[in-house]
Amino acid sequence: MRIEQQPAYILHARPYRETSLLIETYTRDHGRVGLVARGVRRERSRLPRGVLQPLQPLLLDWIARGELGTLAGAEVAGAPIALAGDDLLAAIYVNELVLRLGGRNDPHVGAFAAYALCLARLAEESSAAWTLRRFERDFLADLGYALALTYAADGGPIEADADYAYDPDAGAFAWRTGTRWPQVRGAALLALARDERPTADELAQLRRLVRAVVRHLLGGDLNAWTMTVRPAADRRD
Repeated sequence: MRIEQQPAYILHARPYRETSLLIETYTRDHGRVGLVARGVRRERSRLPRGVLQPLQPLLLDWIARGELGTLAGAEVAGAPIALAGDDLLAAIYVNELVLRLGGRNDPHVGAFAAYALCLARLAEESSAAWTLRRFERDFLADLGYALALTYAADGGPIEADADYAYDPDAGAFAWRTGTRWPQVRGAALLALARDERPTADELAQLRRLVRAVVRHLLGGDLNAWTMTVRPAADRRD
């Protein structure tokens, strides 16, 4: 089956054999798709290797064959998203999160839209921490792992002035000393639910909460977490 003019981004690419690349793409209507870009490392390749870069909006054509398809065409679909420093580290984290949690050939149009919006916000806005928390909220929700932000595990409403622990399986419950799950203020959960930027301390709490959820889903850590150098309240991952 041939797929044409599919909005997509490159998540990861690596050399394959002498002249080709193996690329992991994130597409709007087909989810995460693995493709072989045959011959693109040749000097006179018919495919534009230079555009097969992360952070570049693309329109891709490919022939779907089993686990790996064959890239048939690639066009630039917008200006590349220029990031540097911690903003670039944030994008590396986002790409790894999508690569690890996004299902192969499992489309989620809302998750793709959240990804594209996150990259745009990283280029335009000053707080990468808040941009990432918003992306994580929307991405996880569209994949079926929505965070419980307004009601506690016992069914009662989250109270802004209460402290909670967050269990990835059960949700928020009253904080008590010795719990294994991260502590988070009710105000932080409610702010994220309302899309209202939390305080710096609350952003740090939400960051730890999301890490616990992702670690629970994957059974381990992301490599990008070790690349962060910012203070906890405004880290990029």
